[in-house]
Amino acid sequence: MMDSLRNMLAMIELELRRLRHDRTELYTRAVQPILWIVVFGPVMAAVKAIPTGGMSYIAYITPGVLIQSTVFVSIFYGLTIVWERDSGILKKLLVTPAPRYATVIGRSMAAGVRAVFQILIIIPVALLMGVRFVPNAFYFTLAFLIIFFASGGFAAVSLFVASFMKTRERFMGLGQAITFPLFFMSNALYPISMMPPILREISLFNPMSYLVDAVRGLTISGDLSGLGFDLLVIALFDVTMFVIASMNFRRIIE
Repeated sequence: MMDSLRNMLAMIELELRRLRHDRTELYTRAVQPILWIVVFGPVMAAVKAIPTGGMSYIAYITPGVLIQSTVFVSIFYGLTIVWERDSGILKKLLVTPAPRYATVIGRSMAAGVRAVFQILIIIPVALLMGVRFVPNAFYFTLAFLIIFFASGGFAAVSLFVASFMKTRERFMGLGQAITFPLFFMSNALYPISMMPPILREISLFNPMSYLVDAVRGLTISGDLSGLGFDLLVIALFDVTMFVIASMNFRRIIE
């Protein structure tokens, strides 16, 4: 058990070293969520057609934009795995004594590190746009931890997809096909009640909806009435994806 934990922490440390030496990808991937807050938010706020429960529209979408950014980072983390397979690094990982689940969880949580740093870039922009966050350090810390662990679950989805993709080009196409439906069929940009009935039903099975709801309650609205259920769904999603990705991880090098 301790060896597995050390293996996971080593992969997280490796990701921190990568970020310390090259942060270009973090900055470039922050452009899209910043545009959502700086351009899309004010335009839709002027329309005043979306009920936001008394908060400004920019504040309403900020948690959704944060989550969309982190999910995008996590889903496309599988590109790193495809590259490591092509370069032979992955074979070396698989011959180590560490169990596959430790490798999968370690690599997935490494994506959580990138997600947290991505948030640290976007939050100051939201503050400049007048978004008022709940002034509670504990709530903010909990929100960061939720995003960190949930990002690991989405990265496990990425590893599962990478086990079937033989080229990076194919992976990129499928990654976009996963990310955008998750985003638009969630409560990131509008309440679920505004969706057509069939999309409303689909959104109930979308883990991103529960993640956005938890982070919005902790950082913007202060409403934690559904937090317990949100955390349960996120935990089940993470565990399920870690198991599935671990079972298929060896397929990546086949």
